Amino acid sequence: MTESPATKLVNGDECPRVKNGLKPERNGLEKSLHRCHERQPKHHCHPEEEEVHAASHGGLYSRPFIESFEETPMLVAVFTYMSYGILTIFGYLRDFLRHWKIERCNIAREKEEQKDFVPLYQDFENFYNRNIYMRIRDSWNRPLCSVPGAKMDLLEQATHDYNWTFHYTGRVMHDVINLGSYNYLGFADNTGPCADSAAEATMKYGVGVASTRQEIGNLDRHEEMEKLVAKFLGVESAMTFGMGFATNSMNIPALSGKGCLILSDELNHASLVLGARLSGSTIRVFKHNNMQSLEKLLREAIVHGQPRTHRPWKKILIVVEGIYSMEGSVVRLPEVIALKKRYRAYLYLDEAHSIGALGPRGRGVVDYFGLDPCDVDVMMGTFTKSFGAAGGYIAGKRELIEYLRSHSHSAVYATSMSPPVMEQIITSMKCIMGEDGTTMGCERVRQLAKNTVYFRKRLREMGFIIYGNEGSPVVPMMLYMPAKIGAFAREMLKRNIGVVGVGFPATPIIESRARFCISAAHTKEVLDSALSVINEVGDLLQLKYSRRKRQPSLARPFDDNVYEDIDD
Repeated sequence: MTESPATKLVNGDECPRVKNGLKPERNGLEKSLHRCHERQPKHHCHPEEEEVHAASHGGLYSRPFIESFEETPMLVAVFTYMSYGILTIFGYLRDFLRHWKIERCNIAREKEEQKDFVPLYQDFENFYNRNIYMRIRDSWNRPLCSVPGAKMDLLEQATHDYNWTFHYTGRVMHDVINLGSYNYLGFADNTGPCADSAAEATMKYGVGVASTRQEIGNLDRHEEMEKLVAKFLGVESAMTFGMGFATNSMNIPALSGKGCLILSDELNHASLVLGARLSGSTIRVFKHNNMQSLEKLLREAIVHGQPRTHRPWKKILIVVEGIYSMEGSVVRLPEVIALKKRYRAYLYLDEAHSIGALGPRGRGVVDYFGLDPCDVDVMMGTFTKSFGAAGGYIAGKRELIEYLRSHSHSAVYATSMSPPVMEQIITSMKCIMGEDGTTMGCERVRQLAKNTVYFRKRLREMGFIIYGNEGSPVVPMMLYMPAKIGAFAREMLKRNIGVVGVGFPATPIIESRARFCISAAHTKEVLDSALSVINEVGDLLQLKYSRRKRQPSLARPFDDNVYEDIDD
């Protein structure tokens, strides 16, 4: 291997053979990044697998940091591009038939009498929906008729016009293994202390508050919840909102504006992107989790200042996520904080998927790396995943929260959070903190970590290409070809397992995938059953693209040795 500029670390030291970017060179090989306190001994790797061992960034990492992103095999990439090309050709052919009324089109389009108006629906933007997404639409939007626990009940639906419309057959599919919900800690349930507390709150306060927090919609439980959130995160103050998406999109404009610079990771969630655009700030995008790319933008911002005038930026805000929901990767937070301090920027951390799901105490990515919460200027998260509720929060210094209470559109104009939802959050958070008098919360956090490591390890041993960090409960399994998105979801559902398929434009065009979400509610028997079916469907659809050496055994017990790093 040769040394490149990408091997230089944030503190100026050098570590040979490390490429500080998630995606390796396009050679079909895999790179795993290990961050440890000491330099690891050299290992002998499989000829078709490359493993990179790196020293820590001057002690920034207190635990191994392991992520793998195996490159798309060249032949698979070629066939994937060909698949999209063929679909596009047939799409234009079908549009030609629809134009001449030979084939019926049911999608939204302009009325005939409005053909000379400026179009309300952009025809080109709808091309993908009409001709590709519509063919596999039955893989999504399936109606549930139970709680989204480890297993769920689905209402069967059928179509007679190639997914343009659906009708319900009246049949319920019982005990479908749920590998798609964000129920990381298993609190989304209709029994237990959370459900009981939510029912009691409904009887006392009702379902809705019918006012904003600044008028007469501020309940005593709102105040208690915000104090609990601040205590949970280890910060001075916090405020909550009724919608997770709006927590980002409505608060970023209150924190940044004209004359400010936002440095955004290229894979940030749509809510972060929307909030940055609404703010009116200048936006520059750095490569995903690539610290060299981020530092280059920071240096340019300091040296050159604002365009044309070259005045210094009023504010530089770095926006990242804890866990990236499509890649399964974890932000390199120690390095981001080091850069933020060096260049005196501000850090906005979105912990929607990581809060509750990472760290020995379930405090998120800050807890995962053992960092000081005060080093993060703006901590954001949602209650929709690990807490089984709804809404989001912003946490940080008291001055920040007091400013947002009067300047955030979501705080001023939005209706207060519903009392039963609020009670679900309070009860589940106290459970994680151990304030309910039990160890159930800690056990769930640990069980989620065990399930995650086990599930990822078994999928790799089967020969699938898996993306992301070893501690991330979001597990993307690569499918690549568009036809296999629908085929995989349908075959899995036939075998009573519900999964989520993801494709373009939510992912790069050649990187379609199935996204599994692991939960603490999954038992080993449930995971082994799901793994057995995934293995069977993987053989059927030829999804085992990995060039790594495969491990033939399927049924194996939990290996306690792999959990030593996650012990508290």
